Amino acid sequence: MRALFTAGTGMLAQQTNVDVISNNIANMNTTAFKRQRAEFQDLLYQQVSRPGSASGPDSRVPSGIQIGTGVRTGGVYRIGEQGSLSQTDNRYDLAIEGRGFFAITLPSGETGYTRDGSFQISDQGELVTQDGFPVQPGINIPEEAIDVVVSKTGEVQVKISGQPELQNVGQLQLATFINEAGLEAQGGNLFLETAASGQPTFAAPGDPSFGTVQQGFIESSNVNPVSEITALITAQRAYEMNSRVVKTVDEMLSTTSQMR
Repeated sequence: MRALFTAGTGMLAQQTNVDVISNNIANMNTTAFKRQRAEFQDLLYQQVSRPGSASGPDSRVPSGIQIGTGVRTGGVYRIGEQGSLSQTDNRYDLAIEGRGFFAITLPSGETGYTRDGSFQISDQGELVTQDGFPVQPGINIPEEAIDVVVSKTGEVQVKISGQPELQNVGQLQLATFINEAGLEAQGGNLFLETAASGQPTFAAPGDPSFGTVQQGFIESSNVNPVSEITALITAQRAYEMNSRVVKTVDEMLSTTSQMR
């Protein structure tokens, strides 16, 4: 019976669904995490009788007989809606409000992209990520600086002891992509450019189509725990129904085998 295979694909699909939901829930407190959604597609259909095929000299089958063979995972889509901003009052915490990613220089020399702006200062005074990767373009904070001010447009200024005026030490840049969902997740809140994402466009924060920088804030995860728990229960019920189909088919096959 094809129902065994069909129900099996349904159970596998719901396993994937639960995998995605569990990752969302696990990262509900991860800085700037973007939740994901599994998307499914139906499989090929067995054409027992094609719609529109001739059923007589002057008649055609209006709908035919098309029997589906199950479901498959079509993709796992990342939802990039803005997470809420949480105030930290840490001068090196920077949140992006709107579109954009910070560019990060990875140890391999590649450029990674992140919305996690919980930055720190290295022993050389360079603005770096929690893993010590430099933020592009290089921002260096002088040792004698007693305060750091980052404007909404990404201008980094420092206050030097004994000097009344703020000193400019750099300008942050943001990167945007035509298809942010096409970025390749690397873990550590980092993404890499792919052929699907398109090439990055760089500009200063606050430029048209670019977000602004909020100093002393970090972006929270956009995971809604209530929605995820609801989706988890729905996935569990769907899995149970597919398993019930397998059990029913097994009972039907058992009845057939016992016929005399």
